[in-house]
Order: sequence, then structure tokens, then C-alpha cells
Amino acid sequence: MSDAGFTHLDPLGRARMVDVTPKEPTHRRAVAKATVFMEPDTASAVARGAITKGDVLAVARVAGIQAAKRTPDLIPLCHPLLIGSVFINFEITDSSIEVEAHVDTVDRTGVEMEALTACSIAALTIYDMCKSIDKEMVIGDVTLWEKHGGRSGNYRRKS
Repeated sequence: MSDAGFTHLDPLGRARMVDVTPKEPTHRRAVAKATVFMEPDTASAVARGAITKGDVLAVARVAGIQAAKRTPDLIPLCHPLLIGSVFINFEITDSSIEVEAHVDTVDRTGVEMEALTACSIAALTIYDMCKSIDKEMVIGDVTLWEKHGGRSGNYRRKS
């Protein structure tokens, strides 16, 4: 990758926050996904609402929303953004729960990191709430699926 590709480095190679002040605010959206792989009995218990700690998906949804709003507190060079919307959805399969996060803003930079953070924290919350019955869970496939808006345009993952 060329030096021009590392936008968070100054000419001397030091970390810096990219200056977005000259940019005009535009609508931006990002969609990210993550998967929590688990034993079939665990997925079934989540689906039935039979986890003793409570409603796993409701708690994970709120955790993901909070995480999206707190991303600049976790990722050092992220800009604080006015998050307009966070939508977290789940798909339960026989042996996993897929987490999907949609984040929207009207701002000068994108919300990819916010969507990825929302997915990651929602997945970690599922893990935390289910770990007493399934120590074999694995969190994986944390991936940006779409981004819309901004100078670099739109992106949609092929598969």
C-alpha cells in the first residue's frame, strides 16, 4: 500500500486524526455483520428465552446501540459523530446467531467503525449472557457488508 493510503499518518509517520472539517456533511450508512457460533442447545435456549440471565437479544441490541454511540471512546482516531440511527437485528440458526448492525448519520465521515463496533459488542454481549451454559462459543466473521455515502462512494461486499 502506498503512503497515500495511510490517511491516519502525518508526513513523518506519526498517528493523526484526519481533518474532515473541509468536507460537507452528507448522509452515510454502514452495515456490518458478526456471527456467534454456539452449541445447538444454546441457540435453542436463546430462541426460547430460556437463558437465566434474561432476554439475550434485547440486552445485546441495547449494548450494540450503546457501543455505536461510544465508538470514538474505544477506537483512538475515530471522529465523534452524531449518530442518527442504529438498527440491530439477529438471525438465529441451529448453531449460531448472526448479528447485523445498520448505522446512519449525516456527517463528514463514515460510520463503518460504528457499525463494526455495534456488531462486535452485541456479539460479546450474547457470549457473556450464554457463557454459563456454553464455553465453546466462538465469535467470528465480523465484517463490513455495505457502506453508502462519502467521497469513496458506495461499497457492497460480494460474499
